[in-house]
Amino acid sequence: MTMKNRNLPSGTRDEFGPRAAVKEQITAKLLAILKQRGFEKLTTPILEYADVFKPLNLTNNRAYQLLDEQGEALVLRPDLTLPVARMLSTTGVELPAKWYYSGDVFRVKKQLSGSYNQISEAGFELVGYGGLKGEWESLMIALAGCRETGVTEMTLELSDARFVASVLEALPVPTPTKQALQQALFAKNLTTYQQISALLAKTPFGPFLAEWPWLFGEFDDVMKVVAKLPAIPALTPVIDDLKATAAFLKQQAPSQRVVLDLSIPSPQRYYTGMAFRGYTQNASDYLFSGGRYDDLLKSFQQVKEPAVGLAFDVDALADKVATPATPPQTLIYFDADQWQLAEATLARTPNSTLCLADSREEAERIAVSTAKQLIDLTESR
Repeated sequence: MTMKNRNLPSGTRDEFGPRAAVKEQITAKLLAILKQRGFEKLTTPILEYADVFKPLNLTNNRAYQLLDEQGEALVLRPDLTLPVARMLSTTGVELPAKWYYSGDVFRVKKQLSGSYNQISEAGFELVGYGGLKGEWESLMIALAGCRETGVTEMTLELSDARFVASVLEALPVPTPTKQALQQALFAKNLTTYQQISALLAKTPFGPFLAEWPWLFGEFDDVMKVVAKLPAIPALTPVIDDLKATAAFLKQQAPSQRVVLDLSIPSPQRYYTGMAFRGYTQNASDYLFSGGRYDDLLKSFQQVKEPAVGLAFDVDALADKVATPATPPQTLIYFDADQWQLAEATLARTPNSTLCLADSREEAERIAVSTAKQLIDLTESR
């Protein structure tokens, strides 16, 4: 075996000391919120069949893949939501259900991207609840999670998977033209977008289309642009849900900044309604993301079940927390027949640990080399 094979694979890292402790504390706080709100623990395996993740859109990423003994494709899970859907479809769990989970996901990103391929997440799924209360519960948990983990300033971004599709469906142009317009909108290819939208400049859709690529910003400002659209029946419930949610957030969290983006693609193909993400300035990763995906279980069964959920990026949250200074630790040195006394000393001495050295000289050397205090229980003999 060469030394190269003993190094870490690209995109992975060892975590220990203060960073590992911070991530552990963040995860514990998030899971405590979910337990307090009546969610139940769910654990799924790290390895799944590749077919489980067919509905997943891994933009600029791919899954780690391997084969089982029968030659079936397996992957290290790149997502934690789809395994929940697979579990629900194969176990016959009674719905509605509230599940929470935590664990790592694995996505092979472009080399030299500066990102890690292993991401720690903690999140939840609400399955069997079709009303707007599901979105609101998700948002309350998102706000509580950020607050409890020390994030003081966060922007909440709302969007809806139904918006773009509903507008495009209403446009009086052929389907290929609609598809080209959508592609240009999502890619922010303004030259192509303006060429296509010019075909509709003199229709009732013209004023809205002129501003659509920039349809992001403060909630009320975006809604003023949306108001320029002619009546589209399919959009009525979308707009109503977004307005009701903004009013709910203003009541529950008056100081929370809420922005609206109605010019972006759905976070995942299986999303069917409102989506939400949280971010801070000068950060490349979202603190959390989620939304409604009522088609989620259709990938695994014929019966359609409503679902909404959200995942926190524990690594992104940890990046926002100042690494605490580690207080000096105290070593407790003792003879083997003093174990009971050592346990009692350990219990009453904050931030202490048993020193398992075989001699006082070795204990003193460890204390000096690690800058730790030393309690020597053998001195009393």
